[in-house]
Amino acid sequence: MITGGTKSVRLLPWSGEGGKPCYLVGDGTGYLSRVADAIEGVQLGMSAALLDHAADMLDDHKVTAAQLRFLAARMAEALRDVHRIAESRGARLPLPAPDGPEGPDGPEGEGEDVGEDLRDRCPPSGFGLG
Repeated sequence: MITGGTKSVRLLPWSGEGGKPCYLVGDGTGYLSRVADAIEGVQLGMSAALLDHAADMLDDHKVTAAQLRFLAARMAEALRDVHRIAESRGARLPLPAPDGPEGPDGPEGEGEDVGEDLRDRCPPSGFGLG
C-alpha cells in the first residue's frame, strides 16, 4: 500500500521490457485498471477453455506426442497467467485484523487452534502426496 491514501500497487497481467513485471499505482478505478481487469478475465476464460480441451485430448487415445507437447506448452503459459493473476489479487487483499484477547473467535482459549496443520485434516489425493 502507498502511505496515507487508498492507492495500492497492482501487478499487471502483462510484462514489460525484458520480461520484467509491470506495476500500476492507483485506486483501482482508472482506465488502465479496467483494461487489466478485462485482460485478466480473458486470460482466466482462456485457461478454463484450455482445461476443457486438455480433458478432451487426454480422453482421445489417438492424440500424438507432438499434440500433447503443444498442449503442455499452452497449459504452462495459462498456468503462468493464472499464477500472475493470483499474485496480483492476493497482494491487493487487505491484511487481516490482528487477533487480540477479543479477536474474531471471542475471548482467548475459545475457537479452533489456528496453528493446527490443515494438511492433517485435508490430505491431498490423486497426486501421490498423501
